[in-house]
Amino acid sequence: MTQLVSVAKVSDIPVGQMKVIQAGSVRVALCNVGGTVYAIEDVCTHDDGPLGEGTLRGEQVECPRHGARFDVKTGKAVRMPAVIPVRTFPVKVENGEVFMEIGAAS
Repeated sequence: MTQLVSVAKVSDIPVGQMKVIQAGSVRVALCNVGGTVYAIEDVCTHDDGPLGEGTLRGEQVECPRHGARFDVKTGKAVRMPAVIPVRTFPVKVENGEVFMEIGAAS
């Protein structure tokens, strides 16, 4: 069962930036790409590094440890050394508030 939960305000996540939040038992990096917010798990699948401490490069987040990159829309690993995708979560924005579906991931 999924639950829609308010996790941040859009104003807390400037365009081109990320904000790490705790959503239930999962740490999530909220990524603002051109005004659209995406949510990915804050863990690099290569070595468990904190993706939220990395750099948002367009639609990709780069891990600060070894430079692996992931597509924030799909979670797909797009640059080595990572090959396994990260989990992504559905996001909804309403009245400047960011909501995330807790219990749902792709």
